[in-house]
Amino acid sequence: MKRFALAGRFAGDTEAIGVDSGLLHHRPLPAAAAPPAVAWGELAARVAIVALFTFMAMRIGADFIRTGRITGLLLVASEALVVILTVFRRPPLAVDRSLHARIVTGLSLIGPSLVMPASVAALWPAIATVAISACGLLVVISGKLSLGRSFGLMPANRGVVSTGIYRVVRHPIYLGYLITHVGFLAANPTIWNVLTLGAADVVLLIRAVCEERTLARDVAYRAYQAQVRWRVLPGVF
Repeated sequence: MKRFALAGRFAGDTEAIGVDSGLLHHRPLPAAAAPPAVAWGELAARVAIVALFTFMAMRIGADFIRTGRITGLLLVASEALVVILTVFRRPPLAVDRSLHARIVTGLSLIGPSLVMPASVAALWPAIATVAISACGLLVVISGKLSLGRSFGLMPANRGVVSTGIYRVVRHPIYLGYLITHVGFLAANPTIWNVLTLGAADVVLLIRAVCEERTLARDVAYRAYQAQVRWRVLPGVF
């Protein structure tokens, strides 16, 4: 399977399945303009994401200037990709705007922005925490390069991607986040950071389930689920 570009008849947005393997290739119908309330909501979400990221970057940047620790900068780099792709993401074919989806998405995003660099002894040597965070960042980058502008915040169908690292797990970007968070916690092991990132990561896994409820309406995504068994953690979840 190379890449399923578009969903089957789904919320009235497409004519048929578009598969980049040459079997079928139908163009989606033009997306209807979003209602004003939805458009303003999208704008507010983007502004909020940029604001949260800015505050986090300022805290971790100040810590780097003071201590020279690199681990936090790798977390900032990972979250920076969220900001960039959020601003330039493509319109979805279908999106879950339910209250439950909004709460889950919001909690999973707020957590990382609340972490605090700490002047405490790290659990592991700096070279180990940097290596772990770098591995997580590489996974995130690989996943986001595969997604391109199909990336989004709310559970939505922006086209089914099954190439690259998406052949290993169905949500590799979330796997990258978890790895990066482990590196950050090992370098900044405070109760606040453990509770904040721990709660955010639990919600992140719930978010993966919510996303799949929307995506699984697409016959192409159900076929992808049959081929790639694990959502985030190979052998576990």
